[in-house]
Amino acid sequence: MDRHALHQPSSSSSIPATANTVWADASSLLEAACKDLRDGELIHGENFNLYAAMSALEIMDPKMDSGIVNRYCSFDEAIDDGVAPVPISSDKTTDVQCMIDIMDYLLTCEATWHKGHSLAQTVFSCAYLLRPERTSSHALLHSYCKVIRATCKAVITVVSDARTHEEEDLFTMAYGLPLSGDGDEKCLSLLNAVEENISRQLRACKAPSSKRKQLEDIEPLQTNSDLEEGYCKALLCRLRFRKHFFHVLTCMRRPQGRGLELARKHIASCISELGIILKSAEFLMSSAYGTCEDGTEDRTTASGHQAIGFDASLNSRISAPTPPRSIKILSWKKAIEYFEKLLHDLDIICSYPLDPSLEVLLRFVAQFQKARPDLVARAHLQLLLVQDGKLYGRCPMFSLIIRAARLPEVFLHHDIQKNEYVVQLGQLVINMLKILCTNAAWQRRKLGKILQDWRVIYVQIELAFRKEFGEGSSVSNGENASARILKHILIWVEEQTYWISHRFLVLGFELELYSPSEYCMVYWYLYVVLIRLAEKTHLKMTVSDGSAKQKGKKRKDSPKDLARDTRIPPAILFLQCQICLAEGLTLLLAALRNELMVLQSPSPFNSEHEVKCISCIYGS
Repeated sequence: MDRHALHQPSSSSSIPATANTVWADASSLLEAACKDLRDGELIHGENFNLYAAMSALEIMDPKMDSGIVNRYCSFDEAIDDGVAPVPISSDKTTDVQCMIDIMDYLLTCEATWHKGHSLAQTVFSCAYLLRPERTSSHALLHSYCKVIRATCKAVITVVSDARTHEEEDLFTMAYGLPLSGDGDEKCLSLLNAVEENISRQLRACKAPSSKRKQLEDIEPLQTNSDLEEGYCKALLCRLRFRKHFFHVLTCMRRPQGRGLELARKHIASCISELGIILKSAEFLMSSAYGTCEDGTEDRTTASGHQAIGFDASLNSRISAPTPPRSIKILSWKKAIEYFEKLLHDLDIICSYPLDPSLEVLLRFVAQFQKARPDLVARAHLQLLLVQDGKLYGRCPMFSLIIRAARLPEVFLHHDIQKNEYVVQLGQLVINMLKILCTNAAWQRRKLGKILQDWRVIYVQIELAFRKEFGEGSSVSNGENASARILKHILIWVEEQTYWISHRFLVLGFELELYSPSEYCMVYWYLYVVLIRLAEKTHLKMTVSDGSAKQKGKKRKDSPKDLARDTRIPPAILFLQCQICLAEGLTLLLAALRNELMVLQSPSPFNSEHEVKCISCIYGS
């Protein structure tokens, strides 16, 4: 308490007593205590001390933590109170309406979960998912709950295997929730049976009057014939989306990318069904029952009606280690937009031709990351790239390095791949690929750390080369294969180190980490890094082309060969363009600071911190 505040005159000298309270003025007591206390001291009493004050609030205790308070002490109590009735309603029309609302709300919960919230407070806030056996009498609800559980399990497995969940720690925590119900492995067969039944009901209601007598044995979906077709279509598009989305997840997990082509077909079907789901909103809103949610943009279902069977507080006691907190579920439209983007990102991954060239792969991943893909898409990309320690599960890392260093394929099975440092280099490449599949912030932090690892492996390989072959070994003088391989690998490792440095600096712009006063410094760093990168790339190409020419045994150089030699490779031209841009921006920003006194700041080039940061990149 502020001591000076006690000396301010009170607007009211006393608080009137009520039937249950009697107030006493403690101002004089507090004022006296404040005068006697020195800074940092605390009042101690028989019933009040520091230990008691710090331990007064016990998180997760309903008596003291308002966040844990809920209406029900147990799931059974919630069921007895009618939270999740089965059947949902005795009226078939209302039952179908409620079922569609449940489907829509589960979609929004799933999108919210993908965005980083806990599974217990999103998807499994649905009471129907917590007791799978309760829904067995309702075929539509039962099959849909099964496929939801199977989908959640598949997504958790992907993210856990990719180990990208370190960014969103809550994502893979299942909290003992029933992710695997009895017979969930047959979820698609049950879903197909329900889909076929509703398809027959749709055909029956659309059939001309002459054929309706033949279809009289088919029981309608609900009792209102005017709404039959609309409800059948609304249910079918939601069921089909679920079926195709589950197929996407399973196809993309097939080893060595064997299921990518089939996954693309299911992705196209998912996107098509999402479009139909969006179109169904108009019909569902016009036929909605009861009161609707306020605001069309924030509604969590297509109809605008609150879904039955959801209570976020049901799992509040099992959502440790984080304190329970209220979360805002995404709106239905934003959930649709999220899944459209997710499917688009997955389609880009599936369309990648699995090129064994590391240069092409790095360019693809960098371009893919510009779209800011979410966690699930990045996890699938990582699992596609690295399987069993191999690229795409079929290309060993040594083969990838040999191609990246532009060595002939005759060296793909050379025994030098068993060398300790070459094995370590392969692991560094794997780590780099995994890092490039993380989000931008995590990626930049990790790239800054592995720069030193790449520098160390370069020094180790260089020392091993000198020890084995001496200082004067030359690539051009018929040396043995091991020396040639190591020479090429050393050049490539340097080139890759500068590529990582360039990526590290560029990510700072994407993350908006640099202040305007730092732009001049950063562009100067980029200028230097790009020059080194261009030098190493050109050296790699020159050494590779020189080795190839020695094997060619040409009698004389033709004019075409001479013209080809003077032609600058596109990769070098692109780097030269970037060098010119970085140099121009550096000079521009320096001129603005020196001539117009704009973007003034202490010189960053002389500080000890900047020397340490850049020494790793440009260290010899």
